[in-house]
Amino acid sequence: GYVVAEPQDDGRAPAVGLLIERGSMPAILDIFYGEVIRGFQTEAQRLGYQVVLHMFDRTEERFDRMYSSLASDVHGFVIANDGDITPMMMAQAQSAQLPLVLIESYLQGQHLPCVIGDNFTAGYTVTRHLLAQGHRDIALLRGLEKYSSLVDRGRGFLAAMAEAQAPIVPEWMPLPTGTLFQRGYAQMRELLKLAHRPTAVVAISDKTAFGALEAIRETGLRIPDDMAVASIDDVAESAHTRPPLTSYHIARADMGVLAMQKLHRLITGEPELPVKSLGYG
Repeated sequence: GYVVAEPQDDGRAPAVGLLIERGSMPAILDIFYGEVIRGFQTEAQRLGYQVVLHMFDRTEERFDRMYSSLASDVHGFVIANDGDITPMMMAQAQSAQLPLVLIESYLQGQHLPCVIGDNFTAGYTVTRHLLAQGHRDIALLRGLEKYSSLVDRGRGFLAAMAEAQAPIVPEWMPLPTGTLFQRGYAQMRELLKLAHRPTAVVAISDKTAFGALEAIRETGLRIPDDMAVASIDDVAESAHTRPPLTSYHIARADMGVLAMQKLHRLITGEPELPVKSLGYG
């Protein structure tokens, strides 16, 4: 059901659109999506495309206007992160009848090509790591529930805890509040105020973990002796914390590469790529 775009006749490389949720900083500087963009850009250049990068927010009217204005200039779209994508916005995107691939998101009931990290396994594996260290009182620094990837990581945590018959304590799963870089800090401070507090924490992402580490250090507790922390993403900065953060690797650049490959195959009518897990542990 896609319209096949004609090659450019003005000598320019064909263009593809990369749409990323608007955050608190430019996407290229984001410690997660910066790597996704670099992988996508590198593969696009290899395949002979130029990339048009745009940011979007939850305002459906603005999204529709942006998408419509770009649709005549690109051969296909990749949309990264589903947190602010509404069903109406997805309907708007599909109405353009251009090839479309999602990154780190999926929509129930829709059969759209998508590239996601193995988020359930990530949450399960880091929790099993802490359990293997002898911890049973383990907290979860949750993410916003609008992000399906973070919800899946939380499901992995719960599965590992249930399998080990370890206590799942609602007080030890504080909701995120505040701005992105304050959330982990605020959640950890909330845990540290409890009379009976956990001995270890699973952070839903490295961004969350960095704030948690700061809160722990402020109280004078030792990491990992007094409070162990494990996280997910394995961004470059995680190796430079003191001590280095234990983090499950999500292959962010590979996400961008695979998304561009999938989009290229849709544009050219080639067979779909097989499903591939992008979490390496």
